[in-house]
Amino acid sequence: MILAIASGKGGTGKTTLSVALALSSSDPVTLLDCDVEEPNAFLFLNPDRTEESPVTVPVPEIDESLCTRCGKCSRFCRFNALVNLGKMMMVFPELCHSCGGCTRICPEGAVKEKPYPVGVLSSGKKGNVRAVQGQLTVGHPMAVPVIRAVREAVSPEESLVLIDSPPGTSCSMVASVKDADYVILI
Repeated sequence: MILAIASGKGGTGKTTLSVALALSSSDPVTLLDCDVEEPNAFLFLNPDRTEESPVTVPVPEIDESLCTRCGKCSRFCRFNALVNLGKMMMVFPELCHSCGGCTRICPEGAVKEKPYPVGVLSSGKKGNVRAVQGQLTVGHPMAVPVIRAVREAVSPEESLVLIDSPPGTSCSMVASVKDADYVILI
């Protein structure tokens, strides 16, 4: 069962309830802290950290030796992550949504993708509780890729998963409660 704890604003007690539910279970439980902008379940749970890994997304990288500055990639990008300056191309990885369209549309094959770090995934254990949290890199505007990484850390054989959702009703909250069996609204 996947149980998410959510609310329309911060400071309502989502993390307190999530940690309390996790610690009250006599069966193995996985606690996911999907509030990647301000994760704090680890502060209350104090797990032994066993693993930490970077979270990356693919962003474009221009091979200047192949690029003819045709501008097809920059015209394709709806998020202005690529800018054609005539003599050179500029890439703004923080604006990229990692759709991969620029790599497909480039007639010269000058656009490749490289990993761009957007956060860190941490996991640990405290008794029968396995905890996983994501931490968005400060200043990065998109939390959803880090939330996806936290959600993907769950294996199908885990019987109880608790999700501490981010506050609000934006894309971050929707990404964290997606596929939950039940959502407790606080």
